[in-house]
This record gives sequence, structure tokens and C-alpha cells, in this order.
Amino acid sequence: MKVLKLLIQRNSVRSMCFPSGQFSLVENFSTSCQWRTRKKVSQYSTVDTERYSSLVRAVVSSKTSSQTPASIEDEDYQLYGPVIRSRPPSQQQKVPKNLHPLLNQAKGPSQYEPGPLARINLQKDSTKPSIPSVTKILQKTMPPEQAFILERWKRRMIAELGEDGFKEYSLNLFKQGKLFHAAIEETFTEETSSKEDMECPSEAAGYMESVSHVLNDITGVRAIESAVYHSELQYLGIVDCVAQYRDSLCVIDWKTSEKPKPFLHNTYDNPLQVAAYIGALNSDNNYSYQVENGLIVVAYKDGSPAHAHFLRSDQIMAFWEKWLVRLEEYAEK
Repeated sequence: MKVLKLLIQRNSVRSMCFPSGQFSLVENFSTSCQWRTRKKVSQYSTVDTERYSSLVRAVVSSKTSSQTPASIEDEDYQLYGPVIRSRPPSQQQKVPKNLHPLLNQAKGPSQYEPGPLARINLQKDSTKPSIPSVTKILQKTMPPEQAFILERWKRRMIAELGEDGFKEYSLNLFKQGKLFHAAIEETFTEETSSKEDMECPSEAAGYMESVSHVLNDITGVRAIESAVYHSELQYLGIVDCVAQYRDSLCVIDWKTSEKPKPFLHNTYDNPLQVAAYIGALNSDNNYSYQVENGLIVVAYKDGSPAHAHFLRSDQIMAFWEKWLVRLEEYAEK
């Protein structure tokens, strides 16, 4: 019987050790099968640890680096030369050296008196030095970031249309702008009996539809496409319109755009342009009144409602100071 039990136990152990994946459960059995694997020899087993023990202790016990910020900076100087520390861009707003007044003390606000619209032509005297226009001054003193945006747009358009295509595109935009201004001028002439009698060119029809809701708020037109000249600051320009907008006398500037411009900052230098026109008009003796407010109207070719940006007197004053800075920059060029 003992021999039979030993044989049964031996067969049970064999069934547990075979690599067949099937194992038998043996109760009250303490003998285990041992798997023997070859021990892997480490490549560091032959290192003389006693020889390098002092080096290990020095590295482990060290609390500070041998390099300091001063030594690193000195090393960089030897390798790369002196450090050029660039100044961060100044966040302080520039102020004009000479804060010329926007309003003319010799003039006062005047009531609207119906009569012929002022249309003073721009007089050029070839015998005298040329006087720069507001548009030219703003172009010559355009901030770098704004010039970058304009140049990037120009390159993208040239890539899409080609050089000749871009020239034709620019000429068409200029033509459409001229027709739009002419249609606005015709709207405010006394000879036109009603708006229905007007014949609007097809190129300007969308723009006129776009500004139709703004025109309903404009009354008491005093000037259209009229030249203004600032004799003291020596610049000139042509205002699109001077009229009452919702009971506020404004210099109005009509703009066209292919992209929506719902916010004032989308108009870039246009507020400075309006402020410059207001300052010149107030200084010009051809006008018996003066203006403190402005209006920028952005019209769209597809007839979408135009965006009208009203500039209060305090806003105009802030843009007037920025204009004076640009004027001084132009004089220094």
C-alpha cells in the first residue's frame, strides 16, 4: 500500500511540472516544482567598487553644484560673446511735444442755416512748397505692425490674382469708391427732388443700400467733398461730409470695405483722419462754424447694413493728440 501511494504522488508531481499547461490540484502536498534559470551576468559585476567608493561618496554627499549663475554667464560670454539685452517695447503712449488746440477760440458753435453746400476746391500753388495731405502723412508714419498687416494682405492678393490681376482689382476698388461718393453727393444735392428719382450706378447700388439706414439719421448737410486747410500746422485734406447726425454736428467719412468692421479699432487710422479733418476745419476761415464730433460709416458692396461709428468730442480729442504725434513724426522724416 505504501508503494502504491508513492507511485500516485509521483504521477501527480509529474502532471504539475509538464509544460502542457494543465495542472492537477493535490491537497496536503508540500513538495513544489522548482524552475531553474541561468543567472544573467551584469557588466558591472567586475567593477572594483572599493576603488571607486571615495568618488561615489563625494558625488552623493555633495549638496551644491560647482557651477554658479555667474560662472555659467562667464562661460557663455567666452563661447558666444557679450549678451545683448533688448529693451521691451515701450507701453507708454506718446504725447505730442506741442499740444495744439483742437477748437478755435475765435469761432463759436453756429446754428444751421439752410443754403448752398460748401464745396471748396483744393487750391494748389506751384510757386509755393507743397503742403502734405492728411492721407499722405498717415501713410508715411504708419506703425510697423499696421504696415506688416497691409503688406501681408497685398502679397496674399498678388499670390491669388497675380501682379496684373491685383492692379486691376485695386483700380476697380478705387472706381467703386468714387462712384459711391458721387452717389452720396447726389443724394444731398438740392436739385434732386426725391431719392426715387436718383439713378445710381450698378457698381454703387449695394453700397447705397448698405448706408440707407444711416442716411435717414443725417440732416442739415453743410459741406460735401470740401477742402480744409490748417494754416498753422501746415496740412490739408478733403472732408467727405459735414452734417448733423442724430442732432450732433459731425465730420462724416464714408468708407467701403469687403470685410465687416463692427468695431472702431477695425478702422485702423480712420479716427485719426477724422480728427485731423476736424482740426483743419476749425482752423480754416472758410468755415464760420466748428465741429467737435465725428462719424465713420463703413459701407458694404453686398448691401449688408453699414456700421456707423460715432466719435464723441472726448474721443476726438484723444485721436487729435495721436494725430499731432504722427504729424511731428512726419516732420522729423
